[in-house]
Amino acid sequence: MPVLNDVTHVRAAVTSLLRQDYMGPFEVTLALGPSIDGTTELVEEMAAVDPRIRIVANEIGSTPAGLNAAIRASQYPFVIRVDAHSVLPPDYARIAVETLERTGADNVGGVMDAQGASPFQKAVARAYGTKIGLGGTPLHIGGPEGPAETVYLGCFRLDSIVRVGLFDEGIKRGQDWELNRRLRDQGGTVWFTPRLRVVYRPRPSLARLARQMVSTGLWRGELARRYPEDNGIRYFAPPVMVLGVLGGTLAGLAGLVQLFTAATPWLLLGFLIPAAYLLLVALATALVTRPDGFRAGLWFLVVLPCIHFCWGIGFLLGYLKFTTNITAHTGRHQ
Repeated sequence: MPVLNDVTHVRAAVTSLLRQDYMGPFEVTLALGPSIDGTTELVEEMAAVDPRIRIVANEIGSTPAGLNAAIRASQYPFVIRVDAHSVLPPDYARIAVETLERTGADNVGGVMDAQGASPFQKAVARAYGTKIGLGGTPLHIGGPEGPAETVYLGCFRLDSIVRVGLFDEGIKRGQDWELNRRLRDQGGTVWFTPRLRVVYRPRPSLARLARQMVSTGLWRGELARRYPEDNGIRYFAPPVMVLGVLGGTLAGLAGLVQLFTAATPWLLLGFLIPAAYLLLVALATALVTRPDGFRAGLWFLVVLPCIHFCWGIGFLLGYLKFTTNITAHTGRHQ
C-alpha cells in the first residue's frame, strides 16, 4: 500500500488487511511517502503493535514508486496491490489467491465498489457506477468472470510482475492499466472476477475530486497518445462532449452579437448543445440518485459535470501535449 497524507483513511484500510481470513502467512507493507498530516506517526504507531506491518520508505512519494518499493521488499510469492482509500473484505486475499491458482492468471482483480458517507461522496460514488459517469464498466459495477483488459488493484504473481519490470514510475496515474498491458503483451493473463469487491471511499470535497479527475484525464490522454492501438471509443466521449458544449456556447454567444447587430441570429442554435447537456444531467440525476437522498441528488448535479469537464479537459491537455510537466499531476492530496 502506498501511503501519503492519508491519515483519514489509512487505519481502516490497514485494519481490513490485518483481518484477512487467508490461512497462510502474510505481511502488510506500507510504502510511506513524506506526509505532513500525521500519517507518518499513525503508521508508525500501528507498526509498533503488529509485527505483520512493515514500513518501507517512499521518498519520491508517487504511487508507482511506492508500489515498487513495497514489491521489492516482499518475501512471498503473491503480491496484493491495495489503496489507502480502500477497505478489503475479510475473504479478499483468500479468494484472490485461489483464483490465481485456479485460472493460472498473472493478475486477478475485481470491482471497485465506491461507497460514500456524506451526501457529496454518495453522489461521487453514484457517478462512478453509472454509464453516464465513469462508464459503468465491469470494474465499477461487476460482470462475468473472465480475461480482462485491466482490473481494479490486483493480486499478482510476484515472478510475473518482476518479469515485466514492475510499475512504470514515469506514469503517475493509469499505471495499473499500463502494467496490465505489458502483462498481456508478454502472453500473460489478467483475470476479472466479481467475487472480489473492494469498498472505495471517494474524495471528500469538490476541489479534491476536480484535481483527481484532471490528473486522471491528463494521464489517460497521455496513454491514449502513446498506445493508440489500445484506445476504446469511451475514452474520447468526455473530451468530445467538452468540445461540443464549449463550441456550442461560443456559437450561441456569437448569435447574441448577431441579434444585437440586426443580423440573422442563426448562431443562437449553438445554445442547443449546452442546453441538451444540461437536460441530460438533469434526467440522469432524476433517474439514478433516488436511493441516495435529496442532498446527494443535488450534489450529483454538480459532481457529474465536474467529472465530465475535468476529465475531458485533462484528456485533451494530455493527448495534445499541452501540459508542461505532466509528471507533477498525481491527483493526490499533498
